[in-house]
Amino acid sequence: MQGELKIEETTQRKSKPDTANLSFGVYMTDHMFTMDYEKNKGWHDAKIVPYGPIPMDPAAKVFHYGQTIFEGMKAYTGPDGSIRLFRPEKNFERFNRSCRRMSIPEIDEAFVLNALKELIKLDRSWVPSAPGTSLYIRPFAIATENHLGANPSLQYKMMIILSPVAAYYAEGLNPVRIHVETRDVRAITGGVGEAKTAGNYAASMQAQENAYAAGYSQVLWLDGVHRKYIEEVGSMNVFFRIGDRIVTPSLSGSILNGITRDSAIHMLRDFGIEVEERPITIDELFECAEEGTLLEAFGTGTAAVVSPIGEIGWNGKTVRIGGGETGEWTRRLYDELTALQRGDSEDRFGWTQTICSAETTQG
Repeated sequence: MQGELKIEETTQRKSKPDTANLSFGVYMTDHMFTMDYEKNKGWHDAKIVPYGPIPMDPAAKVFHYGQTIFEGMKAYTGPDGSIRLFRPEKNFERFNRSCRRMSIPEIDEAFVLNALKELIKLDRSWVPSAPGTSLYIRPFAIATENHLGANPSLQYKMMIILSPVAAYYAEGLNPVRIHVETRDVRAITGGVGEAKTAGNYAASMQAQENAYAAGYSQVLWLDGVHRKYIEEVGSMNVFFRIGDRIVTPSLSGSILNGITRDSAIHMLRDFGIEVEERPITIDELFECAEEGTLLEAFGTGTAAVVSPIGEIGWNGKTVRIGGGETGEWTRRLYDELTALQRGDSEDRFGWTQTICSAETTQG
């Protein structure tokens, strides 16, 4: 199996970006984690090395058959200068679920989580501390066998790269306009919608471009069979406040099981708010809007955490939600969830893991 983790430090440190002008996913830190797989050896050669290109043969299966998965997570600088992770074990649990669906060998979750912590410690000076900033973490696995055969690869590479980022939406917690997609389908039950695999995102881009061209920020996806059940918004899970309760689509096999989604459900229920996980149709949503009971809507995901929805367009009809303003429950969820992630409030759920104390964050 993996063996010990080897560490090779870079001899040429990069210049760090101005944290006041960060973009999302543009800058990469000094080091990366890498580990290889061969059928007869398992996962092996785990190491942290200087960040750089990886040589790939043009016949590598990832280029031709799409065997690849990834995760998205964050590290935060707390008010005391310590660095913490938010529910990282859940990301690696989901990583392995994606592995199983895409016929990629599973990883040792505890080993890789420890490797991630060592990687962050090595690049701890890259973790930004300005409001709204964080260190984005991208674990991924790709099929590397050089063989033009449509069957599972016998070789793989797993990597983790790090990127200091600002808030995903530069405009902050402001409601966005959403277009209901009626032609394209993101995923279907029995497909790979619940796996975090690259093809799902590639399949969404045409509809996303069309939505942008029509003046919308995101796409609201419907199910691929009946074309009426709401599934996700963009690449986020979606929630609606209908009267005195929150409704979110139940996990049907085509919806990604978001860690932020799960955290939001727990936190909302902790607020004393009723949360229903059930199928909801676009017709029901618009009927609630006409009746005046659709009071708030928002998406949840790692990158933006919580993104309020102010307007939804569908088949020539448009509804404004909450007067186009960020709702009370949406704002409270965002404020309390981000405060917990950054260490500004008590972690009453036991969701965060501190990996670097204030005394060791400089480097």
